[in-house]
Amino acid sequence: MSSLFCFGLGYSAAAFAQRAARWRWTVRATSTTPAGAARIAALGFEPFVFDGTAGSPGLAVALAASSHVLVSAPPGPAGDPVLAHHARDLCDSSNIRWIGYLSTIGVYGDWQGAWVDEACELRPQSQRSQRRADAESAWLKLGQSSSKSVLVFRLAGIYGPGRSAVDNLLDGSARRIVKPGQVFNRIHRDDIAGVLEAAIQGAPRHAIYNVTDDEPAPPQDVVACAAELLGLPIPPDIPFGDAQLSPMGASFYAENKRASNARAKGDLGWRLAFPTYREGLAAIAAQRLTKTS
Repeated sequence: MSSLFCFGLGYSAAAFAQRAARWRWTVRATSTTPAGAARIAALGFEPFVFDGTAGSPGLAVALAASSHVLVSAPPGPAGDPVLAHHARDLCDSSNIRWIGYLSTIGVYGDWQGAWVDEACELRPQSQRSQRRADAESAWLKLGQSSSKSVLVFRLAGIYGPGRSAVDNLLDGSARRIVKPGQVFNRIHRDDIAGVLEAAIQGAPRHAIYNVTDDEPAPPQDVVACAAELLGLPIPPDIPFGDAQLSPMGASFYAENKRASNARAKGDLGWRLAFPTYREGLAAIAAQRLTKTS
């Protein structure tokens, strides 16, 4: 019987875990705190506390009983915490047959608006992205040395219910920041779950996949679309130089690229439920408006 072990159960991993539960898979997951573990238990999953500082014998036993592993825990200054403490458990397990690692298209760095695909050179600009690139390499090496299927999924900017331009407009936090020529790819939370399902059920021919929508777009266009869907005034333009972004926020605008999803579509037969931000925002807006009507 198949079972899923999630290192970290954040926004994206939780969506896939719920899908696996509907398949009647056993789902186990980690949190860095006891309170987080309690939230995992409330979802009906078996919880474990793993803060990345030490391994756990109980966690090792759970891994041995799992068939699929999804890693969404981020790497730290010392590297990937899962590999640091449980690489041997993963390699030694005869049950584990699939490992998915959630990374980011941030590893490509800045391409001045040009298209990138999985064959492109990595140019990570931030320490955060460099750590992701290093973690990707380490996970792929584990797959090669253990003969297990290890796949890297490079995610675009994640959005979905509760985390979107629609939600930002409704809570008053939306801003239309304009930097000429700037575009971003996005990906709906449910489409991340969809590509993971396709990768498990299919026969991947590659180890790395971009997970993005079909239309990289200026961020101000996304906010305008959300406002129109809600029947709200479109917020005014804010020039990038006047936006007073945090260092983290500014770092995203320092990278400009268009990421192709052709490999995932071609290899895996992946079909997006929300090919662009328009379909995704329309579904979120409809849900929010239904709740308030």
